[in-house]
Amino acid sequence: MLHGLSKYCLLSALILLLCCALPLRAQSSPTEKVDSTAAGKITGRVVNENGQGIPNAVVSVSGYGEDEGQEVATDANGNFKIIGLSRIAYRLSAEVPGYVPKPRDPDSNPIGYYHAGDAVRLEMTKGGVITGTVTKANGDPVVGADVRAYLIRDYKGQTVRYSTPSSSRETDDRGVYRMYGLAPGTYVVSAGGGDMSDYAVKPFGTDAPTFAPSSTRDTAIEITVNSGEEAANIDIHYRGDPGHVVSGKIANSSGTEGHSFEVVLYSEVRGGQHAAYNVYSHSVSRGFIFSGVADGEYQIVAQGESRSGWFLSEPLRINVTGADVTGVELNFKPLASISGSLVFEDAKAPGCQDKPRPLLGETVIGAYHNEKNAAKEQPQFVWDLGQPVTPDSHGAFVLRNLAAGQYRFSTRPLAKFWYLKSIAWPAVARAAQANQPLDAARNWTTIKTGDKLSGLTITFASGAGSLQGRIENPVKSLPPRAFVYLAPAESDKREDVLRYFAVLAESDGSFAIGNIPPGRYWVLAKAAVESDANMLSKLRLPDETQLRAKILHDGELAKASAELKPCQSVSDYKVPLRPIE
Repeated sequence: MLHGLSKYCLLSALILLLCCALPLRAQSSPTEKVDSTAAGKITGRVVNENGQGIPNAVVSVSGYGEDEGQEVATDANGNFKIIGLSRIAYRLSAEVPGYVPKPRDPDSNPIGYYHAGDAVRLEMTKGGVITGTVTKANGDPVVGADVRAYLIRDYKGQTVRYSTPSSSRETDDRGVYRMYGLAPGTYVVSAGGGDMSDYAVKPFGTDAPTFAPSSTRDTAIEITVNSGEEAANIDIHYRGDPGHVVSGKIANSSGTEGHSFEVVLYSEVRGGQHAAYNVYSHSVSRGFIFSGVADGEYQIVAQGESRSGWFLSEPLRINVTGADVTGVELNFKPLASISGSLVFEDAKAPGCQDKPRPLLGETVIGAYHNEKNAAKEQPQFVWDLGQPVTPDSHGAFVLRNLAAGQYRFSTRPLAKFWYLKSIAWPAVARAAQANQPLDAARNWTTIKTGDKLSGLTITFASGAGSLQGRIENPVKSLPPRAFVYLAPAESDKREDVLRYFAVLAESDGSFAIGNIPPGRYWVLAKAAVESDANMLSKLRLPDETQLRAKILHDGELAKASAELKPCQSVSDYKVPLRPIE
């Protein structure tokens, strides 16, 4: 088990990788049935921002729902090969000292996971650096103090809703610190405070943190870090303000015996959640203590793991004002789960029989919370506890560790001639399960603490078509980013969110969309605006009725349409670029 919040930050990144539509350039097109136990390989290359191979990078692969995983090192040219892989979905990552993964554009790379047979290009960029000194009021160096950098806005300027230390370094004998390998973005930096170790006493750990230049968190300076650049002279004049203690225990009235617990103390600053403190607690005592806590308003939440899954306490709001806060009691409650099954419908149309089915081990199913409301209800890391899963050999799956809230579901077939037909609750479950809407693709599913919902059915059908072509713009060159959209032209299909597609066109205007249900569609090409991000997922969000209506309306005005017969592949389709409004 991983302790600390790094596990949940990784899961958060992973969840953002999954989406609903699948471009042809990234899909698998099997021509024969494949033994699901057959071994395979993933090959690839790790490169820097200039496209040069990076030697000795560590590439890690791990399977969804499996313990299967391994690591390999790249050769002198940055190439790697991972062999002996089963036919399941895999996570893939690379680590290089001083480098960070290139921020992923979910519109140009919508896959989010890999499978045997893929050739992968992992791009890394040189990380940024923050360096400076920590000194006392008399100018003497502060030696052995923990200095932490917190990312508060990403490289796009978007607020990071849940900020944990991106890096931590101790000052040397000169009071100098240097943190490298930082992702591009905006940071604040603190020294001292936040003593949360069960095993060792940290120098200056019981002090309240001092933020650069010599302030509290609310008035800290913001430091912009660019790829490969160094932000120097970020000096901290250490205040040495005494910190306070927040302590308490975990009641766990649910009666489930836990193996380990983690308690997180966080504050809300400048529109984001700032997790300054977290502590691991042994299950024997179930007690916790934070030292070096500055004055302010905080929320505190505990999470625990047992044999049956994760448990969570309700967030408790506390105020630290010039004194310790003791006797805090956190009570665990079980998280929710959703079980269901994946089913296949074979097409009867000529030419569509016996098409190879999507492999169950390569089919990833995820539950994704409503981000518009989630930040108000729970700290961000809570939503990352529920991992995507793959179904078993019978198509059954269970989505576990879901916090109370609103969810949608996402999955897609990798096989060429299959499409996602429906995600639905059975009518019998509607009355028994809080009147969940039958169409779980079009509507949010609301769950409460401890719910165990069942009967969710995801249906894949054969007969999918595909559309390839090019955007035409005879007046001038194409914009740097343009999307091609599909919207259902048949009136009885307009409310079916699974018949809306979006794909980012290549720089030359070419595009490809696969796994399309048979039918007639409006085809629309539009230049992207600044807010057009992750459109593949956004277009199918239950709340985005106005966006879908806009795409449908503009498609009708453009009058470009395509009709796809079952298992039909249309190539060399020309679509005009719609003028910017």
